[in-house]
Amino acid sequence: MKRLIIKIFVIFSRLVMSYIYDKNYLKGRWFDDSAKGWRWCWRAIFMQKIIGYNRKVPYPVSHRNNIGNYKNIIFDPNDLNNFQNFGCYYQSFEGKIILGKGTYIAPNVGLITQNHKIGNLDSHEIAKDIILGEKCWVGMNAVILPGIRLGNNTIVGAGAVVTKSYPEGNCIIGGNPARVIRKIEGTEKLNEY
Repeated sequence: MKRLIIKIFVIFSRLVMSYIYDKNYLKGRWFDDSAKGWRWCWRAIFMQKIIGYNRKVPYPVSHRNNIGNYKNIIFDPNDLNNFQNFGCYYQSFEGKIILGKGTYIAPNVGLITQNHKIGNLDSHEIAKDIILGEKCWVGMNAVILPGIRLGNNTIVGAGAVVTKSYPEGNCIIGGNPARVIRKIEGTEKLNEY
């Protein structure tokens, strides 16, 4: 009986949500093999599409996140979970934020592509893209500053402030400013989902 109810819920959700969200984001592991993605859609509709938090974003986003320009955020639809938690700030008004496949973003993370100019806070520096490799994990309350590039399998510790790039990846970084705490060896690398 429970399976039948879930199946009906998924079919109904697929029909309704295809009119509300871009179909390209309503597929993958959260929608094909799970009802979780559809629950995200239903949970987001009121605050996102009616009240207007992140209204223009074509995929379900928690109203507790702040999305700059959704067109400048590039990610795999299988990683839609990164937009369902709370307190994340994706400052992508001008710079791009690229999330590699399988990357996890914890709550309260700030991805900053553009800073104020020193001496003239009413103006901004030129935006710089943030690029996170595949299977990265950014811990809670971390901040990643403009122009940062993290290689595959990089773990950013909770509360870290990432001020320089670690394009080689396969490492754990943490602190303020973030530095390499240790390298990740072959068997420790994050698995496919």
